[in-house]
Amino acid sequence: MPKKESKAKSQFDAGKYLETAGVRKGIVSYRRRQIIFSQGDAATSVLYIQQGRIKISLISSSGKEAVIAVLGEREFFGEGCIAGQSLRVSRATAIVATVVLQIQKEEMIRVIHEEHEFSNLFVAHMLRRNVRVEEDLADQLFSSSEKLLARALLLAARYGKDEAPEKIVATISQKTLADMIGSTPARVNLFMNKFRKLGFIKYNGGLHVSSSLLRVLHG
Repeated sequence: MPKKESKAKSQFDAGKYLETAGVRKGIVSYRRRQIIFSQGDAATSVLYIQQGRIKISLISSSGKEAVIAVLGEREFFGEGCIAGQSLRVSRATAIVATVVLQIQKEEMIRVIHEEHEFSNLFVAHMLRRNVRVEEDLADQLFSSSEKLLARALLLAARYGKDEAPEKIVATISQKTLADMIGSTPARVNLFMNKFRKLGFIKYNGGLHVSSSLLRVLHG
């Protein structure tokens, strides 16, 4: 019996909890390319992706965009508000039609304090996010554009998650990929054609990413 209880805890579903428990929240739908929040907006809520995919980007004073993350279902974003962030420091944009749960800052803090299972999962999420940021920074400093693109595609396809790897539901534009890796759409197009010819990716009702793309990272 204790073993089964432990297994149930390890499979605690944050999304299901947020949807069914007495958590005050709102469900908001966004169209493709619709901005969810912009730099400088008041940071008053944490968001959880129910369906879809978003990109987090930074906008320079000259208007240039740098994509720093692409997030998918069952991921949080906008969590800086519960750490004292009063204004958004980045922009969040829906890449495809997206549905999010919007939890107000005070409510999120209450749930974290009162629900230990949820708190443990959220802390684990934050630690994984920090590790990913460090890995992304190291890649930007030391990796080739080809490896950066391979990593971006693998992350977007959710390789390394507990669930089975998924296809990218809608093709991420080559401009977005170029912004993510600090390259140009022309070079991204060159690498994408190379990956397709090698069988690492394929286009069939969306962009599918094969685990064989990992060879690029370790090559």
